[in-house]
Amino acid sequence: MTVVAGTFGAPATSGETEELLTIARKLSAAQETDLRWLVVGPAPRPAIEELGAAYGITTIDCIDDPKLEAVAPDASVEALAQYCASRPPATLLLSQTFDARLIAPRLAGRLNATVLMNALELKVAGGALLVTASAYGGDTRAVYELPGDRLQVIAMMPNATTPEPAPGDTPIIEDVAVDLSAVNERIRLIERTAEEGPRLEDAQIIVSGGRGLGSADNFALVEELAQALGGMAAASRPIVDDGWAESSRQIGLTDKIARPSLYIAAGISGASQHMAGCGAAKTIVAINSDPDAPIFRYARYGIVGDCLEVLSELTRALR
Repeated sequence: MTVVAGTFGAPATSGETEELLTIARKLSAAQETDLRWLVVGPAPRPAIEELGAAYGITTIDCIDDPKLEAVAPDASVEALAQYCASRPPATLLLSQTFDARLIAPRLAGRLNATVLMNALELKVAGGALLVTASAYGGDTRAVYELPGDRLQVIAMMPNATTPEPAPGDTPIIEDVAVDLSAVNERIRLIERTAEEGPRLEDAQIIVSGGRGLGSADNFALVEELAQALGGMAAASRPIVDDGWAESSRQIGLTDKIARPSLYIAAGISGASQHMAGCGAAKTIVAINSDPDAPIFRYARYGIVGDCLEVLSELTRALR
């Protein structure tokens, strides 16, 4: 039996890779099984070698092919299917990125494997693998007992754990040959949005705005308070859909998942889909004119009032 942590290309978003390697190492130790890190696509050898050694990975499998230079769902599914046929793992762990949401279910369907998305925690009890996952749009959590008679494909939610290095020896890197000559991508990526600067998922302080801001112009108040606190500005899905803020700012189940030390929600009702993206924050401060808004159930501190006035006053006080 082998636990395989699968990532795509260079670990540019190393935080997610480090989280996945931490989870995979702990699962492997609990099950007393082998552990391998599978890198699909081009990746600089020194970087993955260094990261593997830092997280106690002894063997790194690399699949490289011109068709994998950009994450391509059809080619990635085929490459993973061939890998699983030649080196069958018991469990394949993936970070639940946008690309993994396309790849994991299709791979499981092809291999008749068990697939579970939105995973938050893995636990071994009595020889069984128990997986805690977000369910019903993040409104609750469910615990699944996965059968051990077939491959298990599990997609871990971002920020499901804190990376824990476990320095070890320099890992062995093995190249795995696959034949992707017959693969033709059915969907072609025209342009990928470029994100520069700090990642919202890594921010320790986030100020987020919702429909309660009233208009797109008032999102500037969120940005001003975030700047005064040394944090980052974010937004709920409704105002991103309305064009008040860029999609890269969106917090929620279908986009960024964050675990900041401080999360200030201004004019946000607290729908379960949004709370799935910020519910792990150490401290939530809610600002809403409706005293019955669901957000107050999650908040440590609540301010009932006009979020425009409160944001302005907080920024003024900080400055």
